[in-house]
Amino acid sequence: MKCKITRNAAKIIRQEMDKPENTGKLLRVLITHAHADHAHYGLQFEDAAGPNDEVVETDKEIAVLLEKDAELLDGVKIDYLYLPQEGFVITNPSKGNHGDH
Repeated sequence: MKCKITRNAAKIIRQEMDKPENTGKLLRVLITHAHADHAHYGLQFEDAAGPNDEVVETDKEIAVLLEKDAELLDGVKIDYLYLPQEGFVITNPSKGNHGDH
């Protein structure tokens, strides 16, 4: 499985990971809602990987948990935008998902 994290997103994720309450935790990308051909994604921190998880190392040196059997998670891209509204944007361009509707 693959996961891409942009420079902006990595900066914000590292700030969150440096907080005492997140020390030692892993970042998970999850599907919050799935349609037939695309999904909406979310992020959360977890203490450890489960039996159905794959730990994906990214080029930003941030390990990400992805559920192995969730096809719509393979190839996700985590970005952080400042405009038009500040926040994370998670898409999966490899599955044709370039943004929420």
